Amino acid sequence: MNKRRIMVVEDDENILELIRHTFLREGYDAICFTTGEKLLLAAGLEPPALVILDLMLPGIQGLEVCRLLRQEAGTRDIPIVIVTARGEEKDVVAGLEGGADDYLTKPFSPKVLIARVKAVLRRRAQGTRAGAGNEQPIRIHELTIDPQKHRVDAPGARLELTPTEFQILYALARRPGQVFHRYQIVESVRGSDYHVTDRAVDVAIFGLRKKLGVFGRYVETVRGVGYRLAEEETAGAGSRPR
Repeated sequence: MNKRRIMVVEDDENILELIRHTFLREGYDAICFTTGEKLLLAAGLEPPALVILDLMLPGIQGLEVCRLLRQEAGTRDIPIVIVTARGEEKDVVAGLEGGADDYLTKPFSPKVLIARVKAVLRRRAQGTRAGAGNEQPIRIHELTIDPQKHRVDAPGARLELTPTEFQILYALARRPGQVFHRYQIVESVRGSDYHVTDRAVDVAIFGLRKKLGVFGRYVETVRGVGYRLAEEETAGAGSRPR
C-alpha cells in the first residue's frame, strides 16, 4: 500500500479536478476516477492509503462501492471518506453505517477536506500500532473478538461486521458491565475530534445487534445514558437486555 496514494471517485469533473489539485499541493498522489467500477478495479489491484468517495455516481452507487470495498479482504481496511451533496442525517447515518470513516458534505473547504483526511489517516495509524502490540483476543458470551485480525467468531460462524461495528463491540467487550455514553463510544471508535450524531451511534448499535444474532441481547441499553456489554456472570439476570 502506497501511503501517499489517494484514490478519488467523483463524476463531476470540476470537483474532481479541485480534489486532485488539493491533494497534489499536499504531496499526495491523487488517482482519479469517474465511476465506482473503475475505482473498485484499481483499488483491488493496488490498494491506496485512502479513498474519497462520492455517493451519486453513474452505474454502481457510492454506498454500494463502500460496501464492496469493505467486503473484500484486500480492500476492507482502506479508510473511506465520503464527499457528497447529500447532507441529510439519514444519508450521513447510512454512509457511516455502510463503513465510511468520515462524511463531508458539498460545498466543502479544501482545507477542511485535507484536515479530515489527515485525521482519518492518523486514527488508522494509531489503531494499527495498537493492534500490532500485545492485544489479545477477548472471549466473552461464546464470542471470540480478535483485535489484530479484526475478526469476530461465534460458535460455528464468523460474523461479518463493518469496521465501526467491530470497534464498538471491541470497546464494549474490553470493559464488560461498564456503561458507555454515546460520546464515549464515538471517541473510542473515531477519536475525540470526530463529530457524529447520537442517532448514528444508535443505528450502529442496531446493526451490531442484528449481526450478532442471539448474542445481540448482551449489548444492553441503559436508558438515558448509553450502552454496555453485559458481564458474563450477570447476563440474563437482573436488568433485562433491550
